[in-house]
This record gives sequence, C-alpha cells and structure tokens, in this order.
Amino acid sequence: MARILVTEKLAQKGLDQMAAAGHEVDVRLGLDSDGLKEALEGAAALVIRSATKVTAEVLAGAPDLMVVGRAGVGLDNVDVPAATARGVMVVNAPESNILSAAEHAMALLLSMARNVPQAHAALVAGRWERSKWEGIELSGKTLGILGLGRIGTLVAQRAHAFGMAILAHDPYVSAERARVLGIELVELDELMARSDFLTIHLPKTAETAGLVGKELLERAKPGIRIVNAARGGVLDEEALSNAISGGIVGGAALDVFSSEPCTDSPLFALPQVVVTPHLGASTAEAQDKAGEQIAEQVVLALAGDFVPYAVNLAARGASEAVRPYLGLTERLGRSIAALCEGLPSPVEVTYAGALAGEDTAILTLALLKGIFGAGSEEPVTYVNAPRLAEERGLEVVSATNTTSTDFVSLITVASGAHSIAGTLTGRGRLEAERIVMIDDHSVDVPVAENLLVVRNDDRPGMVGVVGTAIGEAGLSILSMAVGQSPVADTALMVLTTDRPVPSEVLSRLRASEGILSAHRLLTDID
Repeated sequence: MARILVTEKLAQKGLDQMAAAGHEVDVRLGLDSDGLKEALEGAAALVIRSATKVTAEVLAGAPDLMVVGRAGVGLDNVDVPAATARGVMVVNAPESNILSAAEHAMALLLSMARNVPQAHAALVAGRWERSKWEGIELSGKTLGILGLGRIGTLVAQRAHAFGMAILAHDPYVSAERARVLGIELVELDELMARSDFLTIHLPKTAETAGLVGKELLERAKPGIRIVNAARGGVLDEEALSNAISGGIVGGAALDVFSSEPCTDSPLFALPQVVVTPHLGASTAEAQDKAGEQIAEQVVLALAGDFVPYAVNLAARGASEAVRPYLGLTERLGRSIAALCEGLPSPVEVTYAGALAGEDTAILTLALLKGIFGAGSEEPVTYVNAPRLAEERGLEVVSATNTTSTDFVSLITVASGAHSIAGTLTGRGRLEAERIVMIDDHSVDVPVAENLLVVRNDDRPGMVGVVGTAIGEAGLSILSMAVGQSPVADTALMVLTTDRPVPSEVLSRLRASEGILSAHRLLTDID
C-alpha cells in the first residue's frame, strides 16, 4: 500500500479506483508551496490538475515520490526533465478531453455565427433585438483548420456534417492522410485567404507563439471569423482586437487567453466577440475520464507495470549503450522536421558504428518523438509516437551500418533533400552531443538550444549578410561554424544565438541574394 496525495479536485470514480487498489488516498486541496512540500513527505504518488506547480524544488523535497499524475493533457505545470532526472515517472490523461474540446470548438463556432450569447444577453435585459443579431449559416462556407491533430480532426468531421468545405494547414500531416479525411491541405497564407471561419488547434511552442498575428490577419479573407479553443498565446489578442475594430475580422470566439485567468481584455468590449473561461475540458464526462484514466496510470506505475501514458518512460527500454543517444536522436528528429518545414516523409535513419550492434528500436521512437514534438497538440511520448506517425502518414525506414570511419557511433537522418547527422563525443558524464553534418555539408558544432542553419553561395561577404541581420534584430551570436559542400559551390553556416531567431529575420535572410535557405532549429526537448 502506498500513499497517494491528491491536491486538486478529482472525479470520485478516480479516487475510488485508487483506493480499491489498496492505496491510501490523501486529498488535500488548496495547498500553498510550503504546504505541498510538507504534504509530499512519505507520498509515493502525486495527482494534480493544472493549478499545482511541480517544480524541481518540490521534487527535490519528495525523495519517496515515484509518480506524478496530471489529470489532463498539458504538462506546463510539471518540470518533466527534473522529474526524469530524479527517476520520477510523469503520466497524463491525453485522451480524456479531446471530444469535449472538439465539441466546445463547435459550440463557439455556432454561437459566433448566430450571435447566440449577444442575443441572449439582450433578451434577458428586456430588449427584443431580432434584426440586430442576424447571423450567417455554416452550410456552404469554408472552414480553415490550423492544426490537424486529434481535436482538429474531430472538428473537421463535425463541420462536414454542417455542409462546410474543409481546408487545413498542418505541416506534420501528409496529403494522403488529409485526402482520406476529405480535407484539402494548403499553405498558411492560402488557408487565411480562403477561409470564412478559422479554428485553431495548435500547441503553444516557440514556433507557434503569436503565429496568428497582425501580418497574418491582414492577409486573411475579409470578414473571417476566428475560433481559438486550443492554447492562449497562439493568437495575438491585441492584433485580433485591432483587426475586428478595423473591419478585417468579422468576429471571434475564444476559450483560451495568453494570460489566465483573464477577466479584462479589449476583446470583451467588442460585440462581435464570444468568450468563455477555458471550458474546453469542462464537461462531466471529461472530468470522469480524466479521473479514471489518471487513477489507472498511477496504480499501474505504483505496481511497476507498463504505463501506457507515461511521458518519460524512455530509459526503461534502453540498454546502457543506447540510453545516452536518446536525447540526441530526439533532437535530430526535431531538426529534420525543421529543415523539411514539416512532416519529413519518408524518413531514413541509419545507425552506424557501435550502435549497429544494438537494439535501436527505442532510438527510432525517440526520433518520432522529436519529429512530432513541436507540432502536436498533445504531449508526444515514446508510447504514442508510433500512433501519431500512423495517423499522419509518416513512413520511417531504419538501417544499420557497422562501419563508421570517424566516429564510434553515428546517427544519420535523411528525408528528401535534407539530412543531419549527430554523435556523442567524450566518455561518461563528459559525453557531449554534436552535429557533424547538415544537408551533406560537414560541420562540427555542439547541440545548442537555438541553432540557425543558413545555406548560401560559397562567395565572400555572406557571413556579413547573416551577421548583420542577426545583430540588427538585437540577438547575440554565441558561436559560428562554416562547412563546405563536397559536390557544389555552396557553404553552410551554423550559428548559435542567445534567443530564438524571429520569423521576420528568417524571411529577411531567405530574401537576401546568395542565401539559398535558412532554418531555425529549436532543439529543446522534454
């Protein structure tokens, strides 16, 4: 029997399920930081929702903790790397609220199209304003879906039933997968230009933060109506308010905000706007599912059994020789997706040298985890990565090569015109991840948080072009490496910067004479 600390409201079915497994369920709501640390003494499991912050400091003060369970999808309030370092399993309930979230997006879509909240408020205030709140039909209109993950797909299925034409932009979904769903995949600008309604279903990442902002809204179809029931911060709320006031956007419906709780916003004063206080997962069914699902995961973890929704399960399935390469392989996955600007299908991964004699299946899972890590609305794990690959039409072919001329082991990932290779140098705790090839150009750079890769004509002055653009953006260059192509008159620059390179800098570089390509590699992983 173990003590399970529950710090936020959980469905009774979940509490009963953990108690029925023979555990002591200790429910303590409303704990502050000090109270949480005290309550964790002797606890083997911690079950939370979104309010409890599980920091590295909290974890350090809980030596008996075996598992942290988040009754929901997001893990923003859990320091997963710190938990992994301490051997604490982190689990979530990724399937608990997807149906509720999709239905709420549809509810917002309909409410906005027919002005339901505004008409209700007027009527209960004693005003019969039948002509003022004339709406529009969904039938025959075009719905643009930004992010075609599980929730976006459910929304598409429901919108089809209303007679809507469906467009989508998601660089991590294959055209064949979209075709099967009856959806036309388009580029982002085309999505904005053709959509009567836009619904957002993206995670908030360094790449998506502020994605739907002033510039994109100005390129939208006049009168477009926008729904965001995904993550706050993907949609620039100030830019949206200005676009509505300026007549560019016809209306909006928001369930999430860049800062929550949000009780004051310029959007609230606009009659074309419908808002709800993050109700996407607030259904009785979703709460029951979350409680039951997380209880099941925690019980399995405490019993030492396989845990389907563990987000940091990797090391358990890796040999001593393979385990050090997990992080590198995941970062190579993120990098190849960035170089390909989306789904890099098919992908070829080659394990050369000493790794060729090992079971590298879990490294291939790490590769998938990296590829989807920046583009999925749900946390990507070693368990669900294969399902995501199947759903989105990603083919991965792995091979081994016992020969590695310059390195003990080398991992090479290729897709189409792009490729990247990495290795580990040093021994034991001194091992360091290094990138040694990008797009057939030999380089030798340490893996860093923010990498900028620029391929250019091999002629004088190109370093100055890149350096000027970076400097004028207020960024500092921490390091730079240059590699030449063995078969063409091109060169490759790899720069490390103190902050992610803004999208406008990438656009400027790509438009510069002599610059063939520019890509931002964000190699942070959980």
